[in-house]
Amino acid sequence: MELVEGKKISCKKLLTFLLFSFIFSCCLFVSFRQLRTSEPEHYDSSPSAQIAHAGNTSAPPKGERRLTILLWKWPFGHHFNFINCSELYGTPDCHFTINRSFSKKADAVIMHHRDVCRDTERLAQLPRLPSQRWIWFNLESPTNSPNLGAMDNLFNLTMSYRRDSDIFTPYGELQLLGQPQPLRIPPKTKLVAWVVSNWRAGSHRVKYYQELKKHIAVDVYGRHHLPLPWDKLLPTISQYSFYLAFENSRHEDYITEKLWRNALSSGTVPVVLGPPRENYERFLPPDSFIHVDDFASAGDLARYLWELSEDAERYQRYFQWRKWLKPVAGAGWALHVCRACHFLQTTEARYQVVPDLSEWFV
Repeated sequence: MELVEGKKISCKKLLTFLLFSFIFSCCLFVSFRQLRTSEPEHYDSSPSAQIAHAGNTSAPPKGERRLTILLWKWPFGHHFNFINCSELYGTPDCHFTINRSFSKKADAVIMHHRDVCRDTERLAQLPRLPSQRWIWFNLESPTNSPNLGAMDNLFNLTMSYRRDSDIFTPYGELQLLGQPQPLRIPPKTKLVAWVVSNWRAGSHRVKYYQELKKHIAVDVYGRHHLPLPWDKLLPTISQYSFYLAFENSRHEDYITEKLWRNALSSGTVPVVLGPPRENYERFLPPDSFIHVDDFASAGDLARYLWELSEDAERYQRYFQWRKWLKPVAGAGWALHVCRACHFLQTTEARYQVVPDLSEWFV
């Protein structure tokens, strides 16, 4: 009997040890993984976005040749300097070129929609390697993307601000801070500002502004309005309690620099007009912005802005999220093409064609 009881005690000790060893090994593994992580964490409330961010992050074997990526044309004719993508990601640099002599040997070709949309017949006739991937690149909304139907069955990958693109290239994102930061709200001496260059009297956003200004003063900057030098943009907007981040068209995920740079980077509260509130909340905390759809009329919105501007405690609630999150506006074309470089090296190569690009994007 004593022998049996002794065996039971020994078995319990063994099971306890094995359980402890298992827990310790798991903790060690998690710690090791965290040490290896080189990319910042990003805020996104949607499960699909979290899956996309995770992906396959293994780098190609050492000694493997650099990928060559041909940029078919400078986007909108804007020249820029390519950068070393390895400084942004834990993957090797790519060889970027604008030289079309590489068209028959490049691993991938990036084509900016607005620069190729009128010449699709010639594109379709170009010789291409079976393994070469053509990447459709577009940061404009469907409203401002002509000839989308001609893009069908031509490209292998999509790269845009849409979260369901193969290569997600947003106008901005939120980075999770390592520790909470004290609130620093720029001093507010003015009420509402709007910077607009593409003024169209019949557009929804201009019509909404025309109604809003009947109830509250709005300082409008840009072409045909108050002058505002580029280097004075953020310092000027930071003086305002609210900024009208009104998009030129309303489409899924089309949330541009009007919010990320003009409003959030300047330290003001954005009043947004664009896709529905739930779309914004895929990218931002719900209490970080004011949506025009939350109000029955422009007059109701104006009254709310007045009340908020006179109540410091309520106004500061729109900044609480900044203790843990930092807005980062898109850093230009070079960063976007680096996203393609990173994607091509961390995603399993498979042949695919985008058959209905126009239907998907619209």
